Formats: sequence, structure tokens, C-alpha cells
Amino acid sequence: MRLYDTARQDVVDFSPGPNVSIYTCGITPYDAAHMGHAAVYLTFDVLQRRLRDLGHTTTCVRNITDVDDSILAKARQLGVHYLDLAASELTRFDRDMGLLGLLRAHSEPRATSAIPEILGLIDKLLESGHAYQSGGSVYFDVSTFAKFGQVSHLDRDTMLLLARDRGGNPGDPNKRDPLDFVLWQPSAEDEPSWDSLWGPGRPGWHIECSALSMRELGSTIDLHGGGGDLIFPHHECEAAQSESVTGRPFVKHWFHVAMVYLDGEKMSKSLGNLVFVEHLLADHDARSVRLSILNNHYRTAWEWNDKMIEASDRRLKSWLTAGPGDAVVDDVRAALDDDLNIPGAIAVIDDAASRNHGISEAAALLGVTI
Repeated sequence: MRLYDTARQDVVDFSPGPNVSIYTCGITPYDAAHMGHAAVYLTFDVLQRRLRDLGHTTTCVRNITDVDDSILAKARQLGVHYLDLAASELTRFDRDMGLLGLLRAHSEPRATSAIPEILGLIDKLLESGHAYQSGGSVYFDVSTFAKFGQVSHLDRDTMLLLARDRGGNPGDPNKRDPLDFVLWQPSAEDEPSWDSLWGPGRPGWHIECSALSMRELGSTIDLHGGGGDLIFPHHECEAAQSESVTGRPFVKHWFHVAMVYLDGEKMSKSLGNLVFVEHLLADHDARSVRLSILNNHYRTAWEWNDKMIEASDRRLKSWLTAGPGDAVVDDVRAALDDDLNIPGAIAVIDDAASRNHGISEAAALLGVTI
């Protein structure tokens, strides 16, 4: 299998051991799952199916960010407890992903479950000189990590722009460098708070995933990723703080899924331009919804339109008519091994189905039951 590695900026061999450790950044549960979420998790799902087909076992951890600025703001707006909001949204997420046929994650640890590990990591970063206290918060000092930029390969001006757009707050006057990032911060009066050596507060976003991934999978992960919008600052900062503690590579292979757009803008909760999975599932076979998302290469950004689900409805009908059989299984495997070319695999199955060859085993590799 060959896959694109974000950090190496090339399609390279992916040759893990018998068990493949995978960490994918999960949702912040303050709203329903949309097409962008589904595109990420279905891509990782097909990757796991092919790895298992090759004889590997997979240990996939998908975290739940149940405490951060976004969920706390939404809970405040709704006048509910942030954990109650998380619980209700996770119920919706689990239902939607279950209907889409997503393989169950090995574990789905919550950020709030890792406070002791987070505190331990921050303490080590302070002791080693990679972090500092200022204005009641603790920050990671990016100047102490020479490889900062190894994942994203961005120039400083672009980093600053993205940090500003994605909650990095480069204008914080307590920072030594605008690119330094929060490890621990004081909580507002109505926010959750935990005791620490640096005062009561709550963790920053990036340290949560480092703590969870290392607790669940060890210091080095075979494959880690998520949506392309996480490359910077989230994954860049994760790598910096993790490797500063362990002195070992944090991730062997970085794997990112391109953005989904609607009306020319990236589909996101902050913009509100969303197509919710639950709405499509109400009107269409879940297998059609799955196929409409997967029929886009994971590294190419794409724009949703209603014609996609209509085409997938027709595609599913054709596949069901073709029925059981093992035609083109090896061709589908070859497509998946070629940088997870799922659209190519779908085209192969389409052709076989049009000739009334049984394609159920090939479809199963994509998570579609015929």
C-alpha cells in the first residue's frame, strides 16, 4: 500500500507491522455530524478495511474533545451543562456513523478523562525548558523546538494567519512569540476547572490529543490524521509538544482528508454552511449516502451538491441488481493500495455491475453490504 504522507509531502510506502496503531481526531460534540466529518471518518474506515483485508489488525483511537472553547461557548449560549451537551450530540453522532456502517473505534477517550496525563506532560515540558508560565497560563515555547513546521511546511506568515483563524490567538500579550500555544489556561467563572500546580484552570486544545494518544497508543503512532484543517496548528503543535517530551518521533505517517465545500465555502460549524448527515439519512439509503461521500478522492477538496446523492441512489440500485459474487475484488484492492483511490475502486465496481457480474465482495471492501 502507498499513501500520501503530509509531512513528507509525497506518496510513500505504508508498511506497518501486524497491528496498525491509528489515531484520528474526533468531534467536538456541540452540533450534529456534517458531511465534512463523515468524509474524514469514512476515509479512515475504508483504510482500516483494506488493512484488515491485508491481514493486519487495526487499533483505531478516535478522541472526543469534550472540553474546549467551542463546546463551552455553545453550552453557555444554550444555557446547559457542557457535558450534557456533549452527551446529547454524541448520541446523534454515534447513531449517524452507525447507520453509515462505520467500524467501531477501538476506544473513544474523552479529553476530560486525561487531566492527570495532561498535567504530567505540562510538568515535563516546564522542567525541560520547552514551556513557560505567563499571565496565569502555561505556554509551549516554539523557539525550543527546531523542527516546528515539520508537518505543515508553512512559512511563518501563513502560520500566523491560520493561528488567528483557528483559535490560536497570536495576539495574546502574555506570549513570548505569537506562535507559542496554550498548554494550560485559567477558566472563566462559568467554565470547568481543575486544580494544578499553576493554578486552577483547564487544558489547551493541542495538549489534550497528545495526552490521549500517548496514553492509548504509546509514544509513537503508525498513522495519525484527520481533516486537512487540523494540519496547522493542531497537528503541528501536537508533534512539537509530544516529541519534546519523549525525544522520539510522534507519528510515522501523517494522513489528512481534504475539505468539503458548500456554495464555495469550506463546510464548517462556524460558518453554518452545513449539510447534516442525519438529514440525508432520513431520505436515502445509508449506503447511498456512504457512496456519495466516498466517490471523491480523499486528497482533493470537493463541493457537495444534491446531484451526488441522486447518482449514488442509481449506483446502489445497479450494484444491488448485480448481487453476490467476487468479481473485480483484486482490481478494487489495487485501487485502494494506490493512495486509497476509492473513486477508482467505485468505477471498477460500476463497470462490473453494468455487465451483471457479482460485486458483493468488492463492495464490502468499501463498507457497502450488497
